[in-house]
Amino acid sequence: MAKLAKRHRENVEKIEKSKLYPLHEALSVLKTLKAPKFDESVEVALQLGVDPRKPDQMVRGTCSFPNGLGKEVRVLVFAKGEKATEAEEAGADYVGSEDFMKKIQEGWFEFDRVVATPDMMNIVGRLGKILGPRGLMPNPKVGTVTMNVGAVVKEIKAGQVEFRVDKAGIVHVPVGKASFEVDQLQENIKSFVEVISRMKPSTAKGIYMRTCSISSTMGPGIKVDLQNL
Repeated sequence: MAKLAKRHRENVEKIEKSKLYPLHEALSVLKTLKAPKFDESVEVALQLGVDPRKPDQMVRGTCSFPNGLGKEVRVLVFAKGEKATEAEEAGADYVGSEDFMKKIQEGWFEFDRVVATPDMMNIVGRLGKILGPRGLMPNPKVGTVTMNVGAVVKEIKAGQVEFRVDKAGIVHVPVGKASFEVDQLQENIKSFVEVISRMKPSTAKGIYMRTCSISSTMGPGIKVDLQNL
């Protein structure tokens, strides 16, 4: 524990708390931080000027990154017949129906994303109280309830992420690995910001994107200058 505290303290000392860093500089600083013995994920936290309690100000969707995420995403697809075959050929890790519903009810969670065809939602719907709190419930608004399962599986495997603004108005999303080059992370982050920018609710007032910070899994946050983005 003392070793972890020392590393964190040394990392914090490398960051100017009050400074808003240009994105490229912020990523360069992040790359200099002392890291644990695994390839950390890099995450962006973007605070929006929306009220998530209002349905017309809910910001939710998906984003595909030009440089991927640097990790294997396990995809579970609820489908039958031709659509099940399509999902398997696209690279889905698990494909089924009632069998996987029962496994999940028994505590199985060896997957990262869930996709379902519309006719499977009578089965998937029974898992709402289990998948919902974990952010895994398929939803047509983000394209995970679809007949086009093959294309969606390929997009997810290529590094697509699903995001949703939380109760505090903040969107958290992974954008790659600490081992990525600065330019790769910068491209991914700019892609995400562009997606968020296009999703501004018409009823949101004032400044839309308020604050932004980046961090690694075990590292401190680094504030990013949104004007630079």
